[in-house]
Order: sequence, then C-alpha cells, then structure tokens
Amino acid sequence: MNPRRLRLFSAGLCTLLLVTFGILAIAQVEAQPPVADFQPTFTPHEAALRVATARTEEQALRDEQLPGVAENGSLPEVPSVYFSATGHHVSNRSGFLDYWRQHGQLLVLGYPVTEEIVENGRVVQYFERARLEYHPELAGTPWQVQLGLLVNELAAHMIQPPVADPLQPGVRYFLETGHTLSGIFLNYWERHGGLPLFGYPVSEQLEEGDYIVQYFERARLEYHPEHAGTFYEVLVGDMGRQAAQTRGLPMMPVPQLAGAPEWTTVLWARRIEVNLSTQWLTAYEGNLPVFNAPVATGKDGFNTPTGSFAIYDKLTIQDMKGTAGGETWYVPNVRWVMYIYGGVALHGTYWHDAFGTGIRMSHGCINLRESDAQRLYEWTSIGTPVLVYY
Repeated sequence: MNPRRLRLFSAGLCTLLLVTFGILAIAQVEAQPPVADFQPTFTPHEAALRVATARTEEQALRDEQLPGVAENGSLPEVPSVYFSATGHHVSNRSGFLDYWRQHGQLLVLGYPVTEEIVENGRVVQYFERARLEYHPELAGTPWQVQLGLLVNELAAHMIQPPVADPLQPGVRYFLETGHTLSGIFLNYWERHGGLPLFGYPVSEQLEEGDYIVQYFERARLEYHPEHAGTFYEVLVGDMGRQAAQTRGLPMMPVPQLAGAPEWTTVLWARRIEVNLSTQWLTAYEGNLPVFNAPVATGKDGFNTPTGSFAIYDKLTIQDMKGTAGGETWYVPNVRWVMYIYGGVALHGTYWHDAFGTGIRMSHGCINLRESDAQRLYEWTSIGTPVLVYY
C-alpha cells in the first residue's frame, strides 16, 4: 500500500478507536456520583469526537514536521529545532534544547538570537533574555547547562552595596550578597528556577524607567502592572539580546538546516498528570517535565474523578455554577477553563490560596493559581491527555 494512503488509513482508524474508547471512558465516569463545578459544554459523544479529531490533526502536523520519524513516534536523540521568528536553531548537543524546554521556554528565556558559538573556550548560545553556557566538567548533573552572569558583565553599575537584614516576615535575606527578596519577585524567583536559574539578588527593588525592577546575578526581573494577575506580571529583562548586540555577535538569521523541524509545541506529545495525593500537577513534552504547579481538587463527596481524560473544550472565562449534594454555588468570571470530562475542568482560581496544601475545596474541578492556569491554557490544545490518579 502507498505510504501516504497507509498513514491516512491509520489516522482514520485511530480516530474511530479514540471516539469509541473515549465514549466508553466517559460513560464510566458518568456512572460515578455527579461532580461538576460547571455545566458540561458538550455531550460525551461530542466531546470524544472533538478530542479524536484534534489528536488526528496534531499527529498529522507532527508527521509533517518530522518526516521519517513518524514511524517510531519519537524525535532523533540529538534534535535540532529551528525558530523562524529569529532565524536560529537550538540543539541538544550540549543540552540547550532540553534546558530551554524545562526552564520556561519563550516566557522565561525567549527566542534564540545566535547559533551556538565558542566564547572564551566555552560553548554558549544567546537567547533574548539569557546566555546559556555548557559546562562539560559538570556533564550529567543539573549544572551541566547554566545561565551566564550577564548582570555582573553588563550592569555592574546596578549592583548595590549590601543592606542590613530587615528581619521582617515575608522578606528573605541573602547573606551571600546582602540583599533581600520579597513580594511578587520572591514568588517569581521561587516558582521559576530560584538560585540555579537566576542567581542571588545583587540589588534591592528599584525604579527603572516605567517599571520596578530587581537585579540578580544572571537576570533582571521586571514588574509589569499592566499584566497584573497574569503569567506576564513579572518578566525577565531582555539582557541576552543586549549582551549579543554589545559584543557584536552574528545575530542575522541563518538558513534552516535540512531535517531540523520548525519549533512548535506539537513536536512532542504533550500530557498533563495530576497527583491527587500530593495535590500537584506536572506537564510533559514527551518524557520531559516542562511545567509544574500546586493544585486544589474536589472535597469529600465531590471528589475529583480519577482516570485517563483529555481536554475537550477551552474557554478563557466562564461563570461557575451548579447544584449537587445539597449545595448550590455561583462564582462569576472564572478564567482559563479547560474541560476534561463532563463539568470537571482545570481552571484558574481567585477565591482561595490553598494550592498544594492538601486542603480540597472544589466540587470536583482542579483549581490552579490564575497565572499557572493561564500558562497551562496557552500550552495545551484540544485533545491534550490528562491523567488523574492517587
């Protein structure tokens, strides 16, 4: 049989099987006690069909990007991916690609602005917000790839003298540099890599132009009030690009290498796992964990169902309401809603901060911080698998 026809036949058969098993799985969930913060947007059959169709389309895109790899369903061992936005590649020869995928991707490190180069005897690559460095003497350890000390090199004048320990609740003092970290910058620093990624603070918070910023050994964090309450409220400054320009490095786009696919999230099979015992969510690209967040799930009597599900609908905002188990609830303007089965969804939550504490207070849904829910919403698509387990 012609290979193209074989792929089309396989895709059609896969869709039929996904619909069949999807309907069976939904029927099993519906046999359990009703749990739902929302009213279901589709019938079980419609939801299963949407998921199956989306997965078939995503697999077709993956096959198109990775010709010759679709047969075994995995990327080459040392992939090189092309970013047309800046015209540069990111490879795993030194571990840069996996590091980039695990540490915030575009949101934290930005696009590549150079190819890999050798600088002072070390393999490095410049991104919009950082310089990645390969440390072969630490190969096989979490320190194999590190961010360069760009603040020390580019903004030494912003490094401030040490301050006294304020001994205040919610303020963390670093004896190593004599500076403090608090509030939204402390939260961002802890959630997105901490010391290994950003280094120690080397200044206090200060005003710079229109923004409040704080300098660290490897990055500058910026507070953007126009994005308050979203994942973009704190951004990493554009120091990688600045450093590459200052050094006069070759930043012009290069031709896409043969066999190097265009970067897109569909290159790797995505999935979400929710551990109800630890109240923790982990998102994967292939076998690589790329995002994690604490959650709060269904309370007793409204326990979040376990099983293999999939995102079948996504809404940026919706009112949450329902009646079950002698309770009635109404919560307006719930953001970043991702339905996985019936009226059960992953979504942002503004009315409590019990994520990851073990306190379960939903009527079956999986509650996330609004910024985490937005990050997940933008990363997922219809059909993304969601595994919920104890």
